[in-house]
Amino acid sequence: MIKNTRTLGEFIIKHQLAFPYSTGELSNLINGIRLAAKVVGHEVNKAGLVDILGSYGETNIQGENQQKLDVFANEKFIQALDNREIVCGIASEEEEDFIALNSSDKKNNNKYVVLIDPLDGSSNIDVNVSVGTIFSIYRRISPIGSPVQLEDFLQPGKNQVAAGYVVYGTSTMIVYTTGDGVNGFTLNPAIGSFYLSHPNIKFPKKGNIYSVNEGNYVHFPEGVKKYIKYCQKEEEDRPYTARYIGSMVSDFHRNMLKGGIYLYPNSEISRDGKLRLLYECNPMAFLAEQAGGKATDGKIRIMDIEPKELHQRVPFYCGSIEMLEKLEEFISIENNN
Repeated sequence: MIKNTRTLGEFIIKHQLAFPYSTGELSNLINGIRLAAKVVGHEVNKAGLVDILGSYGETNIQGENQQKLDVFANEKFIQALDNREIVCGIASEEEEDFIALNSSDKKNNNKYVVLIDPLDGSSNIDVNVSVGTIFSIYRRISPIGSPVQLEDFLQPGKNQVAAGYVVYGTSTMIVYTTGDGVNGFTLNPAIGSFYLSHPNIKFPKKGNIYSVNEGNYVHFPEGVKKYIKYCQKEEEDRPYTARYIGSMVSDFHRNMLKGGIYLYPNSEISRDGKLRLLYECNPMAFLAEQAGGKATDGKIRIMDIEPKELHQRVPFYCGSIEMLEKLEEFISIENNN
């Protein structure tokens, strides 16, 4: 039996008046994402039965091997957003440059741009591990009626008007915020509708999970190393539990529900960090803050960073607020030594 009978569509309509500048575009835009999520989720669930597993044979702008599902998801989300005719431009982690949807004067009048990581954690597909999609929505800053510009995408995260993710796991979920809390919707595959399953999600102030790729431990900054040792030390409420899936959406989702911290530091291997500010860090930071958590690069708030390029990378620490503050103590001490 479905616990909550409110669908995503009904929820959007009821709450869209709280969305700045709303004239129905948000519901249309989220509906586009919802449609693409169902298509991609259906394809993910067929992995192993059809020829959708494995490498596509090319690399993306990040220099990473593209999986077949990366390409499929990228195409489906771009197509769904383009067809809605509310978006003037799209930037994807899989594309070298932004895509200007200015084939008609009408599209030049559209107010929003979307930045998207179509399939986060796609290397896990071959072994049947949860993956996801991350999206971020901004109101354009270039003049309405003109073609979209790079400046429309290079906005700090604090300018986001909506952000969220889709997790394709034991069930398919959409979790999103428009700056008025975080809500999660689970797909009922029998009828194809998303139902409100996780209303008003909140990060526990303190958790007992830390998520980091400890295989790179020797390359981490000293402050992060000491924080990890702190997490492992036997005390009253420790050691914490180590949980790392390798799919950011899945790790973030678990930590937000149960309480925890996600760490992806800069290192001797990746001196600027590895995660993309615009496609991954900003949307997750927006969600974290709206759920009562915190996200920083170790020094400053993620959403205050002024982007310089589309594929900019940054260190990323995100999660329960008390855990983040303890991490910042360790980083600050080392930086001041």
